[in-house]
Amino acid sequence: MTHSEDSAIRTHAEDAFHNSEERTRLILDSAAEAICGCDSLGTCLFANSSAARMLGYDNPAELLRKNLHSLEHHTRKDGTPYPIEECPIYIGFQKGEDVHRDDEIYWRKDGTSFPVEYWSHRVVREGRTLGAVITFIDITERKRAEAALRKSEEKNRILLRINNSIITTLTQQALLHSISEALRPVFPFDRCAITLYQPERDSFRFLAVEGELHSDYFQTGLEFSRDETCGSWVFEHLRPLVRRDLEKEQQYPNERRLAAEGIRSMCVVPLVLQGKCIGLLSLVSQQKDRYSDEDAVFLQEVANQVTLAIQNMQSYQQIESLKARLEKENVYLREELRTEHNFEEIVGNSPAVLRALGAVDQVAPTDATVLIYGETGTGKELVARAIHNRSARASRALVNVNCSAISAGLVESELFGHMKGAFTGAFERRIGRFELANGGTIFLDEIGELSLETQVKLLRVLQEHEFEPVGSSHPVRVDVRVIAATNRNLHEAVQAGLFRSDLFYRLNVFPIELPPLRERRSDIPQLVAFYLSRFSKRLGKKIGGVSRGSMEKLMNYPWPGNIRELQNVIERAVILSVDPTLRLDRDLMPVAASGGGVEIPETDAPEQRRDDLKSPNPLLTLDEVDRNHILAALQHAGGVVDGPKGAARILNLHPNTLRHRMSKLGIKGSRHRPS
Repeated sequence: MTHSEDSAIRTHAEDAFHNSEERTRLILDSAAEAICGCDSLGTCLFANSSAARMLGYDNPAELLRKNLHSLEHHTRKDGTPYPIEECPIYIGFQKGEDVHRDDEIYWRKDGTSFPVEYWSHRVVREGRTLGAVITFIDITERKRAEAALRKSEEKNRILLRINNSIITTLTQQALLHSISEALRPVFPFDRCAITLYQPERDSFRFLAVEGELHSDYFQTGLEFSRDETCGSWVFEHLRPLVRRDLEKEQQYPNERRLAAEGIRSMCVVPLVLQGKCIGLLSLVSQQKDRYSDEDAVFLQEVANQVTLAIQNMQSYQQIESLKARLEKENVYLREELRTEHNFEEIVGNSPAVLRALGAVDQVAPTDATVLIYGETGTGKELVARAIHNRSARASRALVNVNCSAISAGLVESELFGHMKGAFTGAFERRIGRFELANGGTIFLDEIGELSLETQVKLLRVLQEHEFEPVGSSHPVRVDVRVIAATNRNLHEAVQAGLFRSDLFYRLNVFPIELPPLRERRSDIPQLVAFYLSRFSKRLGKKIGGVSRGSMEKLMNYPWPGNIRELQNVIERAVILSVDPTLRLDRDLMPVAASGGGVEIPETDAPEQRRDDLKSPNPLLTLDEVDRNHILAALQHAGGVVDGPKGAARILNLHPNTLRHRMSKLGIKGSRHRPS
């Protein structure tokens, strides 16, 4: 290009720039935004190229001298007319306000519309609105992006709602109901279903069906072959399947059944766990083209969560099944332990013992008063403890009272307590046994030894659940279950006037009779083994069994002191034993049954008891048995009563209790100390 040509072009450009009208046109046409100018009536005075292009015109001149509202703003989005009087730009003219909107549409020359954002700025001279400059842009892409974002957010909300609803759902129908309620707002359907694959039969089974469209065929529990459904394709390819027009696209028997029910479109997605299809999630609709590929992609995300929920549900059902099985096994094992092993240290499985234990199981859960009959040493206290431990009061105290061990003058104070100064020596308030047992159980052993005066107060406690401590006139209310025991015949005591009949009937609500040891001889080997193990461990000796001769002696002995006497004999024998096999010396058993090894049969007959008493070899009294047992313990302990190796520790007694018994039985401790 020559210098003269360059100068000519520059001169022409400068002339164009200095021409005001041409300058304005160049500026307006260079703008990407559409710009129009109009007067106060809305008549277009100028428009740039962008405005003409957006509105579908070839030349901006086509817009001039036309009413812009009638040209581009005449109809609303819903198709209804848009009068100029309601146009925001016109209203802005009237009110003297600028306008900005992004929620309306403009219409093109060809009758199509597009979403628009526009600004209207007034042109004012000397206080008068002469017109306005209107700038607008096509926001189709922005609206599309916003719609996509809203849809994505809605899908995320749906996924979150589904997740929150199914993580706590552990039943089949409730699981599908939660899913359908979350999906329905964005994925309309007439029926949805979850089917699970049954590998052992190569089939699918409906786990749950939900929806307003009822089917006589597709119902929960229905099982069908895999090759009957399009789910076989989904199963093999692990990909979603969409049917947009089932009348034309049906290929499988189940699809033909669906089409016959009026179903026109469907979406089926796999439930995939560790790379394998375990089932299907499907939606069906009576409307054609209801579901898109995009819908299928989202439904697959839902299915992934459903898969985890089904896995949790199946795990929960398996745990519940195992739990129920374990509970049944535990019940069985507890029954085995009760009948064959140990029931609150009540050893044995003879019919008489099992009858008593059955009665314990029956009455324990109730609050009924229990009266236990049995000779001395038959285990009445153990039975009382078993009843308490199996009752609702097991967490509270079981208070034991031996009515025969309390002096007559102190029985009331011991049972009901006393106030300070109630009698000589009452220096402080004492809480009685009934008050200590409040909320729990009180065991009144040897109830037949109570005086008639004390029986009256005991009757009041049973009837009114209250008593008055000695020296008080204010009643104390208690909630106590009473278990009583006696070795006496209370019927005879009532007839003799030694026991109140009304108290007897209050106590005798649920009687339990414990058999003496001579009537349950088959339990003796178990009892011997039980006490042999206990005392061997306590004394640190290794004794593995009992000699046959010694066992025959134990089986043939009449045991007037019952289990307590047997316990004392075994303990004394363990103390004196130096061999790993227990052998009973002649002096350990006061009187052996005659007949040398002949088994004495068990009997419930009272004649047996009378024969024992008429034996030519008189039996020792219980005091004599206790005396011999204490002497053996003192001899083993070198005459020491207290301390870790003393006789009290061997006998499992408090040292003061042992000293009291020694004094009562006339035993002098010093005589048994080593010289």
